[in-house]
Amino acid sequence: MKKRFGFIMAAVMTAGLVMTGCGGSGSQTAGTTAAGGSEAAQTTAAGTSAANSGIDTTYYIKFVDDEPDTTDVHCTTEYYTVGMNIFDRLVEVQPHDDGTSELVPSLAEKIDVSEDGLTYTFKLKEGVKYSNGADLTTDDVLYTFERLLTYEKSKNSDFVDQVQGADELMAGTADTLAGFEVIDDYNFKVTLKEPYAAFLACLSTPSVSIYDRETTEEAGADFGLVPEKTIGTGPFVFSEWTLGSEIVLSKNENYWDGASDLDGIVIKFVPDAETQRMMYESGELDILDLDNCASQMPYFLDNPTYADQIKSGARVGIYYYSFNESIEPFNDVRVRKAVQMAIDRQAILDALYSGKGQLENGIFPHGLIGFNTELPEIEYNPEKAKELLAEAGYPDGFQMEIAETSDADATAVQRDEIVQAMLGEIGIQVEIKQYDSASFYDIRATGAMPMYSTSWSADFNDPDNFIYTFFGTEQNALKRSFCYGNKEAIDRVAKARSIVNDEERIKEYQDLEKLIIQDEAAWIPLFSKEHLFVVNPRVQNFRVSWNGWSGNYYKNMSIAK
Repeated sequence: MKKRFGFIMAAVMTAGLVMTGCGGSGSQTAGTTAAGGSEAAQTTAAGTSAANSGIDTTYYIKFVDDEPDTTDVHCTTEYYTVGMNIFDRLVEVQPHDDGTSELVPSLAEKIDVSEDGLTYTFKLKEGVKYSNGADLTTDDVLYTFERLLTYEKSKNSDFVDQVQGADELMAGTADTLAGFEVIDDYNFKVTLKEPYAAFLACLSTPSVSIYDRETTEEAGADFGLVPEKTIGTGPFVFSEWTLGSEIVLSKNENYWDGASDLDGIVIKFVPDAETQRMMYESGELDILDLDNCASQMPYFLDNPTYADQIKSGARVGIYYYSFNESIEPFNDVRVRKAVQMAIDRQAILDALYSGKGQLENGIFPHGLIGFNTELPEIEYNPEKAKELLAEAGYPDGFQMEIAETSDADATAVQRDEIVQAMLGEIGIQVEIKQYDSASFYDIRATGAMPMYSTSWSADFNDPDNFIYTFFGTEQNALKRSFCYGNKEAIDRVAKARSIVNDEERIKEYQDLEKLIIQDEAAWIPLFSKEHLFVVNPRVQNFRVSWNGWSGNYYKNMSIAK
């Protein structure tokens, strides 16, 4: 017997502070994109801008983003905007107005999952073509999986390495992927090494966009760098890349799901925040992502002129502090809970981010499948915190350190300074120490760092991406959750990955979330942020996409004509 996967799975970046998941975001100095690429790539990218190339961009949406080092999403963990719009995936994430989300069919028309959770049988949509007219077939999906596992520049093998035979293929002891069975041009089976309920969510990531075998191999190192050699099935076509200036995507007139009403997209590279604001005000930009110019956020939020132009969506990520439970005094759960209760998280959100976000009380943020609406709130209660400290033997508090990397932005340091003042109110004296990145990770790995703060943004829409990443193995617990030592809980997290029944699996994850974050206070979860945009009224149907990947899909948008 098989069960039919019906695609229904019920269910931010700060001012300059980057959420770091496998799909975190970063910045790049303009003009360096094709460095190290082929001569052809450098020649193509050095062409004229869209304004001078004969392309009429009147009905193109224009916005600012970071300049990528490649648009090959197999080979990046941060630059996804172009790939999300020129390629397609087998499944996609669709957000809902109530904050939940689901996986919906895309290139895969139907998926059957065996009762033991090991075998996935896919049927592709027929008639799908790449922008060069080539047909999408099962062989392209096989090629995509094998390229992710073997291409020397691939950075995203972990999204498909659950497939049987992946380890052998990566090690070079096998020439083919044993767990991928081609049935015919439009049907195939994938067998996993062991049940892994988040597998379909992994396939929805931009990193698992499906590539055409023939044109991708023919392009070689130019794929992702030279527009005309970077071919996908998506609603837009990669038209131009002018180094240090802009990327242009044009409508795919023959898109299999119906051509977009939008003629195209112009992605500009403008590092200065004030310049971005002025460009928006002058009409040179249609969409202003306030994550990219956070210093201008008060200007727009406090100006009633823009009240109807501000759009938002949940940034599926979380800011948090992590305790080192292997050293005193954090080896006492009463101390950890006291620190949790002494921090006014809403005050931090209000002071630094204009209140644009939501408090998080566990590890699963708003917008993620598995988010628990019933999880109790971690209360702000400094008087109770003092009582807990006294019970633990620290009536006068103690001295401690919060670690930051030296390249952390001003907002991260400001957050630490606010926490420093709040903890001071209950007698805990905090020293904020900054380390260069190499030293920070080296010291953290030795287990000598008492406490640090950072953030995590979803790579794929499943609780596994959060709880397993931090608490799923003893190595993860040491590396990312800072000496969390409950081995029984760690084993439960690992076993939960293979629970086939979705309801049972989510309940186990939510039980573990409460145990680890609230009962044992391994973290201080802070908040997730809203992803804010200022959108010109001429842009129709703007919607913030599911935001773990820090990009938007533009196919359903249009410009009033």
